[in-house]
Amino acid sequence: MASLRVSRVARADLENILAVSLERWGDDGAARYRALLAAALRAIAAAPDGPTTRDRSRVLPGIRSFHLRHARAAHEVRDPVHVVYYRRARAGSLEVVRVLHERMDPALHLEAVARRRRARRAR
Repeated sequence: MASLRVSRVARADLENILAVSLERWGDDGAARYRALLAAALRAIAAAPDGPTTRDRSRVLPGIRSFHLRHARAAHEVRDPVHVVYYRRARAGSLEVVRVLHERMDPALHLEAVARRRRARRAR
């Protein structure tokens, strides 16, 4: 199983998703979505190139995605709507770069990740 790191931006995405879940569906709904997110992260770490993941290199080189509907706990959440975007950081290590609503344009939001990465390398 690969080790998994969650970027600062992805951590903010998760916090926002859980805050909205709490507001809309209360404690029980937020707990179910939290469990679903955790199951998705475990699935990614266990099989980063698995059959339920998608290569998103056309959007940003090296990026893959995993829709929450493929997580084991998905049956506890009706119609999950988020997609986890991740990349290989180094051997045996993955980085979650964003967690976006399925209706969001990944090219728009992942380009910002690429710009930050290029800026860090230039320093």
